[in-house]
Amino acid sequence: MANTPRPLNAKQVQRLNAPSTGTAIKWMSRAQTWLFKKSGGRFGDKFLRGAAVGILTTTGRKSGEPRDSPLLYLQEGGRIVLVASQGGRATNPMWYLNLKADPAISFQTKTQTLALVARDATDAERDEYWPKLDAMYPDFVNYRSYTDRKIPIVICDPA
Repeated sequence: MANTPRPLNAKQVQRLNAPSTGTAIKWMSRAQTWLFKKSGGRFGDKFLRGAAVGILTTTGRKSGEPRDSPLLYLQEGGRIVLVASQGGRATNPMWYLNLKADPAISFQTKTQTLALVARDATDAERDEYWPKLDAMYPDFVNYRSYTDRKIPIVICDPA
């Protein structure tokens, strides 16, 4: 059965895209990253509905410093598939902008750290991966309905 998106009203969309929501996401992400790293992935490795979380490390496009982001992911062998949804906000997340500037990334799962190269999924890959990603985390359907932007799917293959 296909997931039916739950649309937001104008006030909810405004709240989703408010600076305070971005700040909340940033601080929750920092807390989850700290917990994940401090516990070696024993804690902070799951999100809502049990979706797996890993830590993406990019290079800051302005600072040149490593930047960590906890993200839901789909793993297929050595490939990691990420979604730059940011909960359906109107703008792409900073981590996505960083990997566009420097696609050499690392990704830490509960059991391994992978050196990868990131790229945007092709249209054919998007068609292939959205059903898999929606099955993994059904709220992705909602996130796509909250924004007019084409939410990027990022394919990360071994370096």
